[in-house]
Amino acid sequence: MENILKEIREELILKSNEQERITGLRFFREEVRLYGMKASVIREIARKGWDTVNQLSKKEIFSICEEFWKSGYFEESVIACEWSYSLKKKFEKDDFAVFEHWVAEYVSNWASCDTLCNHTIGEMVMKYPEFLGNLKQWTLSPNRWMRRASAVTLIIPARKGLFLDDIFEIARCLLTDKDDMVQKGYGWMLKAASEVHREKVLGFVMTNKKVMPRTALRYAIEKMPETLRKAAMKKS
Repeated sequence: MENILKEIREELILKSNEQERITGLRFFREEVRLYGMKASVIREIARKGWDTVNQLSKKEIFSICEEFWKSGYFEESVIACEWSYSLKKKFEKDDFAVFEHWVAEYVSNWASCDTLCNHTIGEMVMKYPEFLGNLKQWTLSPNRWMRRASAVTLIIPARKGLFLDDIFEIARCLLTDKDDMVQKGYGWMLKAASEVHREKVLGFVMTNKKVMPRTALRYAIEKMPETLRKAAMKKS
């Protein structure tokens, strides 16, 4: 394991670029550790590394991913997300606790949150819908990234038309959240759901718009026709 980590980190250092690091920092308000490189470079390093580790057991790969998360570097978190998602066909119920631990202990910015939740945890929940209850518990967390994760985990299921009642329940739990990262997260979830269930999402928005933060509202209606957007944004 140590050799794999060493090789990946040497590659990250080799491909790092100070100007990319400075540019990347502009996308975050919180402190983020960056090597500095384009997303395509990270994905290429992840793909090359996967060729080395894909014969290992799932437990061994998850252990390497844990070390990536522990580093605090954004690029290493992306590789952890890429590798965990690559194991999706092997996901078992016990794996949810691993992913939940990663969110609770290591996620510290919106990009790591969304990369992990959109794919790895979203896939897990589609395979085992009983974990929707855990997402609802996350809405109560004092950790802003757990609360955002409760919503952004359902982006891809929402686009497939899945779990609409659960999506509305999570949105109601987060409805008046003061954190704009959480507002954007559940607004994005509603926007994704509107791709299949436009009228129902519009109904939810119209019912709740008096208390719904404008940030969440704008995200939720972004893909709707202009006439519906105007109606939703109109102050009553």
